[in-house]
Amino acid sequence: MKITKIEPILAGTRYLFVKVHTDQGLVGLGECGAWCYQEATAAVLKQMEHHLLGLDPLRIEYIWDGLTRCFHFRGSVVMAAISGIDIALWDLKGKYFGVPCYELLGGQVREKARIYVNIKGKTPEAMADKAEKLAAQGFGAIRYSIGHPENENGRCGENFSAVVNRMESTFAAIRESVGWDVDVAVECHRGLKPAEAIEAGRVLEKYRPYFYEDPIPDNLLALAQVIEQCHVPVATGERFINPVEFEELLEGTSVRYIRPDMCVAGGLTAGKKIAAQAEARAVYLIPHNPLGPVSTAACLQLNACIPNFEIQEYPMVNGECPLNREMKRAFEIENGYIKIPTGPGLGIELIDDIDCVFPFTGRYGKFWMHEDGSIVDR
Repeated sequence: MKITKIEPILAGTRYLFVKVHTDQGLVGLGECGAWCYQEATAAVLKQMEHHLLGLDPLRIEYIWDGLTRCFHFRGSVVMAAISGIDIALWDLKGKYFGVPCYELLGGQVREKARIYVNIKGKTPEAMADKAEKLAAQGFGAIRYSIGHPENENGRCGENFSAVVNRMESTFAAIRESVGWDVDVAVECHRGLKPAEAIEAGRVLEKYRPYFYEDPIPDNLLALAQVIEQCHVPVATGERFINPVEFEELLEGTSVRYIRPDMCVAGGLTAGKKIAAQAEARAVYLIPHNPLGPVSTAACLQLNACIPNFEIQEYPMVNGECPLNREMKRAFEIENGYIKIPTGPGLGIELIDDIDCVFPFTGRYGKFWMHEDGSIVDR
């Protein structure tokens, strides 16, 4: 069997799927995750096609080594393309042998994966109401985003005391609404300075955060200080693009949870390596998953075969999830768990002509500015 074509498929606001075609008619499906740069990643996929045509798609480690070790430049766009190809190769290999990917990655250790769902809102009361409704639907883990309030001029002028007080008020309202039987996590999206993150972590400790996600921008020295000085479990790593970065995080900090993104960090090949690195340190995985059905399916295949899986991000916000409209058969969710697909490969199928049903519009973010006009981290 030989690779005959690499096909990028742009769809929706920020999806880039990739199909790996072969001369035997088998097709593998992957997804790329550098979502501000999907058109650039699509171009990289076609560049990589030059190196892949004629290769045996079952030699996944060989191809992963070639794409990650033999060319001069690196970066998130390059790794997003490699990730999509790698996921597609595992999907193809599973289809070739008629088994789920997890059977090829060591075998199943769990039948379903616990998930958390997301809430956003402008007031603590709105957040609490949404959390209560999700808890009533059987979700036992909820994550809320601290958000980034802007004034009428689009500037973020919140001071130290205000941001810490807002974070506490929101968490207190959510905790009161759902009680102590629901795990509540807080997503900061790298929007805090180290001093703010430390003080907020101390204040939130009494509400028992499940995890404290990305409190500050990626900086290992500063992150180590944040973790050391506030006693809540930190989760981070969603922007890391290879196993080496995770090794440095694990070695240099006391992080409790890591968040590899299968569509950026190097696909399932990298995911399995990263999980093993973390397992040796008793660190657990909360895979990052803000994208589509293929990203979700890839995460689930990894979760099925690693012992140190913690919980899975499910791309649902305020009770709404687009995935069901994008797949021929929806994921099965019950009582806060998602069943691991057992079909060949990733075990899912996208709807036909997804790029026509959901034409690509792109999502590119923006510059966030402080009240004084300077750029703030997001």
